[in-house]
Amino acid sequence: MSKWMKSFVLVSAAALVLSACSNGGSKSDDTKTDTKADTQAADTTGTDTKTDDAAADPEADADVKTTEGNSSDMTFPKSSIDPNISGEVTFWTFLDNKKNDEALTKAFNAAYPNIKLKTVFVPFDDLHNKLQTTLAAGKGAPDVALVEQGQFPRYSTGGVLTNLLEQPFDAGKYKDYVSEYNWNRWSSIDGTQLLGMPWDVTPAVTYYRSDIFEELGLPSDPDELGEYIQDPDQFFTLAQTLKANNKYSMEWRDSPVHWLGDMLGYYDKDLNWVRNTDEFVKFLDISKKVTQLKIAPHDGLYSDKGKQRVKKGESVMYVAGTYGARDLAANFPDLKGKWKTTKAPWGLEWGMGGSTFVIPAQSQNKEAAFAFAEWITTSEAAWKIEVEQSVQPDWKNITSLDWYKNHVNEYLGGQSDFAFYSSLTDSIPVRRYTTLDGLAWPLWVGEVLNAIDKNVDSKTAIAKAQENIEKKLKPEKDKLLKQLQG
Repeated sequence: MSKWMKSFVLVSAAALVLSACSNGGSKSDDTKTDTKADTQAADTTGTDTKTDDAAADPEADADVKTTEGNSSDMTFPKSSIDPNISGEVTFWTFLDNKKNDEALTKAFNAAYPNIKLKTVFVPFDDLHNKLQTTLAAGKGAPDVALVEQGQFPRYSTGGVLTNLLEQPFDAGKYKDYVSEYNWNRWSSIDGTQLLGMPWDVTPAVTYYRSDIFEELGLPSDPDELGEYIQDPDQFFTLAQTLKANNKYSMEWRDSPVHWLGDMLGYYDKDLNWVRNTDEFVKFLDISKKVTQLKIAPHDGLYSDKGKQRVKKGESVMYVAGTYGARDLAANFPDLKGKWKTTKAPWGLEWGMGGSTFVIPAQSQNKEAAFAFAEWITTSEAAWKIEVEQSVQPDWKNITSLDWYKNHVNEYLGGQSDFAFYSSLTDSIPVRRYTTLDGLAWPLWVGEVLNAIDKNVDSKTAIAKAQENIEKKLKPEKDKLLKQLQG
């Protein structure tokens, strides 16, 4: 038995006297990762949960250091676009960072000197709404647009986006260089078209106060802790130990079943409901136990109260996307070196955000537009700028480079964060994003909270959730099926 385990058993034995009592809680309309910089992005379900996959402030990662190294030996496919191509490309982005825009434009023009790139900042909601309007109208859309994953289904049907698998783009040659998850989420629902160039990936991870864990005799090494919390019983033993010391191990009491949902989606490629399985029953039970043990305040880390809990050493563990270290550093700079990161609990592996570059079918400059979309997603020059904003690459030609693999984050105590994050991406399962997801989300949350608060049998509750949601969404589902079949 290791040293930490011996002390952990003694501490946790005392914590087990904690009685499990029901917590009615307040109704939540999302699981709120709520990480706002100058940019906002919707959650993985297409609702108003906000997760931003890039920071607008280049100083946000001032404590993150990059070590230059040798380039990768990988044989990477050559672009099919002539580097001498000329034209003007209008690019809409919801990332408001002029310094970055200038750096990216300069680097892009070093590769494509005859393309004039016009970058236009449009606020998040305005961009996605305006893009939908112009695509429907058949005019007024940009040549390229940055689209967040929760908004992407708004444009994935109707033939309004360019299929990048077609010539002259030939993007299919890149399929093996990104994770299966990242490739498929930008495909058409049936998987036959690629409608956006894969860019970043944001695997879910656990951030925790390693200093406090060590003080309490809990596993504080990232590898040890990551393995330990895969087992639900061990996770709850740890969580009760923290609670006995007036500390929380989670943010939201209903998160576990939603995390499984974010991992698997709502519908498969044939629009069959996927959330009525024994796994969902299991994770609804886990969410109930989180509520009963009161180990989550049902409030975000970055609310006013949440920030106070962090400063007092009460909120010491939470799950977020790989942007979490940036947000912790920006909000709690004095805790530098005290946080670390490890795997998400319970064997769950899912993405918590991301964006893509789409080319509207109405564009008159598709080849030049693709030159930009291809360059910004695949080139080392672009990624050296982007990683400074906590945009996490999912391209093997980038993640295999020495400067990337050797990156350490001083805020995380010198942990090799990039290499760790990249080790998770291939395990994220493929899920489909549909226009029904955003409609299903509030209905699903209501069913989950009702089951938790009224202690409805989990198997019955999961079956009832499908019945109620499928009934309410039948008109929209029939409409989508007709679109897909037409």
